[in-house]
Amino acid sequence: MKDYPNTLIEFEQRFSTEEVCREYLETLRWSEGFCCPRCGNKQSWRKATGLHECRQCGYKASVIAGTIFQDTKKPLTLWFRAIWHITSQKYGVNALGIQRILGFGSYRTAWSWLHKLRRAMVRPGRDRLSGVVQLDETYVGGKKPGKRGRGAGGKQLVLIAAQENGVKQIGRIRLFVIPDASAASIDKAVEQMIEPGTLIKTDGWNGYERLKKNGYEHEIVREESTVGDDILPACHRVASLFKRWLLGTLQGGAGHKNLQYFLDEYTFRFNRRTSKSRGMLFYRLIEQAVMVEPVLVKDLKETVKKV
Repeated sequence: MKDYPNTLIEFEQRFSTEEVCREYLETLRWSEGFCCPRCGNKQSWRKATGLHECRQCGYKASVIAGTIFQDTKKPLTLWFRAIWHITSQKYGVNALGIQRILGFGSYRTAWSWLHKLRRAMVRPGRDRLSGVVQLDETYVGGKKPGKRGRGAGGKQLVLIAAQENGVKQIGRIRLFVIPDASAASIDKAVEQMIEPGTLIKTDGWNGYERLKKNGYEHEIVREESTVGDDILPACHRVASLFKRWLLGTLQGGAGHKNLQYFLDEYTFRFNRRTSKSRGMLFYRLIEQAVMVEPVLVKDLKETVKKV
């Protein structure tokens, strides 16, 4: 049974101490009880420092080691507040907002926390899309001179996969940055996003010509589209909503090097848009945060001033 607070009052009452936060992480990471990472023994002594000492080999294990929280100098209560704030905001947050809400003296700290948590928004080994999926590309970036559409200069190309759910409904989505619209780039992204055997609908772009050879059912909706036609409505709607979200939440600022992580955050939110409780998103993000390997600050390269 999933255990999480449903309201801000419940959250504040429950996660007010470091010990409670640590115990919550333990229930998520060691759902079947403690297991020594060195010898596999399940018996331990809990130390006053919060560490578990293996009764067999004496190894001292921390619940935050090997997770997003590893080596943090800030209390877990603050991390929990950050995660609650991020997941309770329907349209997302930016680093400046995190800095103000949590009272960080450094913008850089808020920026690095937000990027670490964005990395945790992708569950390791997550399921690929299946059923009927629409596939199309869009480009992201500010207004720059040069040609438009496929191959537009100064912009980043994003492949959109949107699962059909009925006639007009959209199921789950996946968004993936690709270097270009070639068949090689598209094939590599599709392999990560979509389950083989899935029916994929596309336009007539020749970059999709190898889908059937790669084990997918492939339907070209139309070889050529005319003005006013919307031949891949799910993809176009997702592209429009993402760009509006990027503009509103981040003022359009998403550096190319970090764009994939903004796409991951949007995907995390979109695929859980029908959740009745924000607490479920809080639960999912913390659950995935203890599954994702540590992210070093030196590996986070800031490409925009405020994101």
